[in-house]
Amino acid sequence: MPVVKSHYNPPHIFKSGHFSTIYSGLYRNVSGVYQKRERITLSDQDFIDLDWSYAAYHPNTSKLIVILHGLEGNAQRAYVKGTAKIFNRNGYDAVGMNFRSCSGQPNRLYRSYNAGATEDLREVMEHILTNYPQYSHIVLKGFSLGGNMLLKYLGEPIRIPKEIKAGIAVSVPCQLKGSLLQMNRVENYLYSRMFIKYLQKKLETKNASFPNLIKLEDIKKANSLLKIDDLYSSKAHGYEDAFDYYKKCSSRQFLPYIKIPTLLINAKNDSFLSKDCFPVEEAEKNANFYLEIPKYGGHVGFFDEDNIYYTEKRALNFATLA
Repeated sequence: MPVVKSHYNPPHIFKSGHFSTIYSGLYRNVSGVYQKRERITLSDQDFIDLDWSYAAYHPNTSKLIVILHGLEGNAQRAYVKGTAKIFNRNGYDAVGMNFRSCSGQPNRLYRSYNAGATEDLREVMEHILTNYPQYSHIVLKGFSLGGNMLLKYLGEPIRIPKEIKAGIAVSVPCQLKGSLLQMNRVENYLYSRMFIKYLQKKLETKNASFPNLIKLEDIKKANSLLKIDDLYSSKAHGYEDAFDYYKKCSSRQFLPYIKIPTLLINAKNDSFLSKDCFPVEEAEKNANFYLEIPKYGGHVGFFDEDNIYYTEKRALNFATLA
């Protein structure tokens, strides 16, 4: 489909990409979502934690939304709970997928998660479909890194379960190398330092469990996102180096092959995204792929009234029409 016209027009202060990004990431709070945790064991004997919340007044619903968080996020982030809340209120159960090592406890293996780890999403979907056969209408929604994973999953040459009816992705660096270069810009310095700090701390935990595989001195030297991806993200997951990882895991190359209704919302003023992260050509050529480029929103920062964000309303609307 051609690019979808966006009607998002936030209050004046939220027209700043940086303000909306920071406010939504640090200060937004979503109450009234009660999550129940389920731990599943993966085929490699590692684990993933799922956080469930349930539809209000719909105890036997057949509808489910599966939510994927971003880099160093988890299922308790406001953007995950905000999505769960609006869908719970509209007849959907919701499950937030915590990526390996992101649920508050280190995972068991040296590997963890990355932007292209669709094998983990496939196992989660197999678990849900096997153990919860009542869900016949499933929607997937992913944010940032999780959105890249989602789009890659939907476009890979492996059959998508018929129960999956739609996908929604928000603020997605669908060309990973371009986004990495964008994060190196001065305007993104504070964001980059925050991510580097979190990731180095995670790698120190890996060193404690796997001292023969990663050294503390190398972790200290990995003082950029590129160096961290070169040291760990790529090698731990079977890629030659960071650029091999970016090339093979970027979701943009998979967009032409998406066969179910899928919406990507990337704000024009998202400082995390390069121009390669706005796949207009793919949207124009694939009738199943919808691209919306709001002028405002920053990175996962689509503030709207009543603490219900624009992308949460759009996701529900899109899922209803799918």
